[in-house]
Parts: sequence; C-alpha cells; structure tokens
Amino acid sequence: MTGRIIIDLFTTLDGVAQAPGGPEEDTTDSFPFGGWQAGVPDEAVGKWVMDGMSTLDALLLGRHTYEVFASYWPHHTTGPEGSIGRLFDRVPKYVASRDAGLDLDWQGSSRVGADLPAEIAQLRSQHEDVHVIGSVDLVQTLLAEQLFDELQLWVYPVVLGQGKKVFPDGAAAANLRLLGAEVGENGAVSLRYAPEPGPVRTGTIGE
Repeated sequence: MTGRIIIDLFTTLDGVAQAPGGPEEDTTDSFPFGGWQAGVPDEAVGKWVMDGMSTLDALLLGRHTYEVFASYWPHHTTGPEGSIGRLFDRVPKYVASRDAGLDLDWQGSSRVGADLPAEIAQLRSQHEDVHVIGSVDLVQTLLAEQLFDELQLWVYPVVLGQGKKVFPDGAAAANLRLLGAEVGENGAVSLRYAPEPGPVRTGTIGE
C-alpha cells in the first residue's frame, strides 16, 4: 500500500488558517477573530469535507489541534456531527510532537515526531488516506519538506490581516499543481493541489 498524506485547511483570502471554528480554538498572539468561518456559512463546504472524509483512515495532527479535537469529538459521536465524531473516535490518531511524555488519553492515539520523514513513510505503508486537519505549525513542516500528497484549501471571502498563515513570510519556495477547483454558493472556493517537484521557475514575460 502507498497511502496519501492529505492536508485539509480552512483559510481566509489572505491565507489565515488560525482558529476558523471557534473563539477559543487558538488564541495565540491574542488572535481576535476565532470562529471567522461561521460568519460565511456555505453548505457546499460541508459536502466537500464529507466527500473527502469518505476514505479517511487515520489522522495526523499537531499537538494543539489534537488537544482541541480530543476535548470535543469523543463527546460528539451522536447528533448532527455524529458521523464525523464516530470516524475520528475510531481511526488511529498520530500526534506530531517531540514531547515523549505527552499525555494521549484519546483512544487510538500515538506520538510521532522523532523522525518525521521516516514516520510519514511508515504511515503511507499502513493507511490509505491520512488527513492532516488544521495543525498549522505541523503543516509548515510538511509543506517545507514536501511530505504531503495533496493540499486541500477551502478559501473563504474574508480578509483578517493577522493570524497564522498557510504560507507565512519565509515559507519554502515550491511549485504546486492544481488538481481541481469548485465554488460554493456563498463564495467559498475549494482548491486542491499536489506538490510539483523542482525549483520555482522565473523569467521575463514575453521573452
């Protein structure tokens, strides 16, 4: 088996991916816009998300996102969010952290991070679709080292001007190949990319 590492991020038009889901999700640097995604509801995004999760068989999360998920999803396995809660509760969860003493109480959870490239290769051999949800700091490492197979961005028509970005200043230069694009009824755009090997090409237009 050669599985895929799929990065899933909700992002604003200016690339902010911090705390889309709620005010207390990530208040780093006194971020004032937690829950910005709720201001632009789009049913198409929900469908795209569920379609993408149809083959999800493992989660790879940063420490903070894991803690947020572990405090929420085990208690939401019924009701409107029950299908997602049951899926997340059932599948293996890998937490990227160098803290060997990290407390991982959520069932099916284990730590990775001692040798992330080797561990990613092992995950690909064990799973079909490993999804990285949120986890912006971990995503920076995966993007910089091209340890991913698909970058799924749900871009909302919102500009915040501050917050953790998908591609902050200093991000590694890289080429991406567009796999698909869709537009929701309220302006959210689904963009799917794959890494494209090789250096970024430059030149003069028209020559």
